[in-house]
Amino acid sequence: MEKSLALQLSHATEVAAMAAARAAGLGDKNHADGEAVKAMRAYLNQVDFNGQVVIGEGERDEAPMLFIGEKLGTGRGKLVDIAVDPLENTNATANMTGRAITVLAASERGGLFNAPDIYMNKLIVGPEAADKVNIDYSPAKNLKILAEVLDREIRDLVVVVLDRPRNEELVLGIRKAGARVRLIADGDLFPGIAVAISGAGVHAVMGIGAAPEGVITAAGLRCLRGQVQARFWPKDKLQEKRLRKMGGDPHKIYKTEQLAGGKEIIFCATGVTDGDLLRGVRFFGGGARTHTLVMNTISNKIRFIDTTHVFDKNRIEYRI
Repeated sequence: MEKSLALQLSHATEVAAMAAARAAGLGDKNHADGEAVKAMRAYLNQVDFNGQVVIGEGERDEAPMLFIGEKLGTGRGKLVDIAVDPLENTNATANMTGRAITVLAASERGGLFNAPDIYMNKLIVGPEAADKVNIDYSPAKNLKILAEVLDREIRDLVVVVLDRPRNEELVLGIRKAGARVRLIADGDLFPGIAVAISGAGVHAVMGIGAAPEGVITAAGLRCLRGQVQARFWPKDKLQEKRLRKMGGDPHKIYKTEQLAGGKEIIFCATGVTDGDLLRGVRFFGGGARTHTLVMNTISNKIRFIDTTHVFDKNRIEYRI
């Protein structure tokens, strides 16, 4: 699957990123999201595979979405489950600020957890700390363990947390323990990938964020040997009922392999606006340039792909 699909799936995130980038800075996050969804859907429906969306974004805020259960592809070829966020960090796109991406993960059928669009409490670390930290430990205890395995002082650690009232107590606990907190307005998916990439400057992601992003993060970390520990966080009985109907348990701690257990997993992400690991889309006369991360569990290769897309060969004005 890696050889036949990885490059095509990376093209799907690229076309979605370019569509979203055209709408960047216009102040309308739903318009940007909708453009990304349309571009990604149109492209994927030309690919020879039998795809089905198991993670889709947008139920919670009624945004445009690739919906759970939607069929993608020509119907010919492998049965593939897709977890997708056609535009992660829509507010950043609308305001043309940093860290917006398009992202998807793919696996053989049954390889990705079919999670509803509710919240999830997450602890995400790199491979050194996998199975050493525990989501039920206090922030201070987890930070002490993390500092020991990374051979650092606690004050050297940077923890990414979504800036939400529900995470305020956690932030206080992290700071009291002596670590630094990077509060982010939106988009905890890619920081979760960054914890497993040396030099990215992120040592852990903690706190309550969206469950779909948690599954996609788990898929990426399967390629990098990092770890997600998570517990679903339904806000009410209706969300808990939906979670249980989809096979989830609100009391269980889910780890990486339970959220993304497929043997063959592909992860692709393309920058829309500039971030810590990926550059945003850059348009030029007659074309555009994209920056994409592609990983898989089969070849254990991590590729950062810089692609030039030529729209008009008679008008190309390419510059480095």
